[in-house]
Amino acid sequence: MVAANETVRGGGVRPVDAARWAMWTCVAVNLVIVEALFLSAGSGKNEVLTVAKFFGLHAALVMLFQLLLVARLPWLDRRIGMDRLTAWHRWVGFALLWTVLTHATLVVLGYATLDDAPMGRTFLALSGVPASLLGILAAAVILVVAVLSTRPLRRRLRYEVWHGAHLLLYLALGLSFVHQLQETTTFTSSAFATAYWWVLWLFAFGALLTGRVVLPLWRNAYHRFRVAAVVPESDDVVSVYITGRHLGSFPARAGQFCIWRFPGHHHWWTANPFSLSAAPDGRGLRLTARAAGSTSAGLRNVPVGSRAFVEGPYGAFTSLHRTRPGALLIAGGVGITPVRAMLEERAVGDVVVLYRVRSEADAVLLDEVRDLVVLRGGRLHLLTGRTGEGAPPFGPSSLRQLVPDIVERDVYVCGPPAMTTAVLSGLKDLQVPARQVHAERFGLA
Repeated sequence: MVAANETVRGGGVRPVDAARWAMWTCVAVNLVIVEALFLSAGSGKNEVLTVAKFFGLHAALVMLFQLLLVARLPWLDRRIGMDRLTAWHRWVGFALLWTVLTHATLVVLGYATLDDAPMGRTFLALSGVPASLLGILAAAVILVVAVLSTRPLRRRLRYEVWHGAHLLLYLALGLSFVHQLQETTTFTSSAFATAYWWVLWLFAFGALLTGRVVLPLWRNAYHRFRVAAVVPESDDVVSVYITGRHLGSFPARAGQFCIWRFPGHHHWWTANPFSLSAAPDGRGLRLTARAAGSTSAGLRNVPVGSRAFVEGPYGAFTSLHRTRPGALLIAGGVGITPVRAMLEERAVGDVVVLYRVRSEADAVLLDEVRDLVVLRGGRLHLLTGRTGEGAPPFGPSSLRQLVPDIVERDVYVCGPPAMTTAVLSGLKDLQVPARQVHAERFGLA
């Protein structure tokens, strides 16, 4: 399952904890610097404008942190996971919205107080000032994207529409940068302030361009991914085999996923996250997908020999996070794919697999999973039937009956959201230590 030197033992620092400490230390250090810059050059023309500057400086810092959360930096992603980074990005985004709106409101209020004029007239006057106009436009874009990101609207929009609107945030970032550049009392209040803000903005934009553009383009040019074979696994499940050059240096681990595009077969903006369904062996990659939409349903028609554009690998659902010798792998439906890949890694201790499906006919890659479990000397429990029939399959009593030593194992969970929630609830009731529980939701947003 995992080499012994890869398992975090006893009181060792987990990779996820190391990454979190690094992130929050970085945030704390920059907060201290921003506070110092505010205290040294944050005074406005009145008290309201002074508070407005405070929120403006912190809005810039939050905005830059947002960039790092979606930069898909490999070191962070394989330790924390894209799902958690994306969730943090969402909540930090709403914090950014309120910080920006507070800053903008206080600026208008401050100048209205200074000029003893109505806020409406003051707003229109500020709109004629280039620096203020840039800030207003940036705030408007952030507001629009935030409204579209609320759950009721997000659920009604197609992913492509939502993603296209989300790209407007990069416009807001550019407007905000120029806006701050023209605010001489903050950006150029001192030589240190100028150097600090330039380094921070360049680092954030550099990280984003590297993780989202440069690295994927370089990897695809270097590896030249192509479709080697398309193999139907059942009526609605297909495996796509990918080949390329120098795949031994492609830094993928069993359990991770990639974002796949097939230019010429689908539109260039059509992308899907699919887990690797076989451990990378340096010769090829394999994804296995169930037909859940037009893109995944069309995979069985992808021409052999056509180009594939691969972003990744991504995800923290790997043996890097093992803490115990034994492992329990729980999968539901097509969530078996990363589990099947992990079974190919060299085992330490025994492995138990719980595979939840409606019927045995729905069990994707079942024969392969059985063979690998037998090879590893483990146990496989195929849990069939509808959820409402009999005892809950992932209730505390059921889990303890199936795996009596569950508290002594690392537990990996991958499946539909409802199943994952039920499993995590059962593990909590059984008091399985949180450091031993690994769950990841694979997706783009």
